[in-house]
Amino acid sequence: MRRLAWRALPLAAVWWLSLPDPAAAAESRQEAARCLALALYWEAKTEGPEGMRAVASVVLNRVAHPEFPDSVCAVVRQGGEQPPCQFSWWCDGKSDRPTEPGAWALAQRLARAMLSAPPRDATRGALFFHNTSVSTPWVRRRERTVQIGRHVFYR
Repeated sequence: MRRLAWRALPLAAVWWLSLPDPAAAAESRQEAARCLALALYWEAKTEGPEGMRAVASVVLNRVAHPEFPDSVCAVVRQGGEQPPCQFSWWCDGKSDRPTEPGAWALAQRLARAMLSAPPRDATRGALFFHNTSVSTPWVRRRERTVQIGRHVFYR
């Protein structure tokens, strides 16, 4: 029996050492919430909670999709800070610092909620969206899923 315990010890050590650092995991969750909140704020701050949740759904749908990066911040920052990029506010050369406290507080609250317990996806699996003031910006035809506020969603 004693011999078995010694053999299991290295496996236990490997398992224990592979556990994520709680501080790093918390920081990662905080960074994901901040990236998502910035996307909600800049893409849908005038659309209210429903529009912000829809934008969050697209970001989370992309994280889950194999053709996109596998983290919230990587999805939001995809393409870098020079056009073309996935989210125009990220690469427009302007400050990304929120200027409207009420909308920013709402975006932060919704981002945390969407990351901890996302509701049913109102976009029906959308991976793309655009504002109705912009003509369809894609060369490839996409399936329109829904319009929420002034955003049209596609998969």
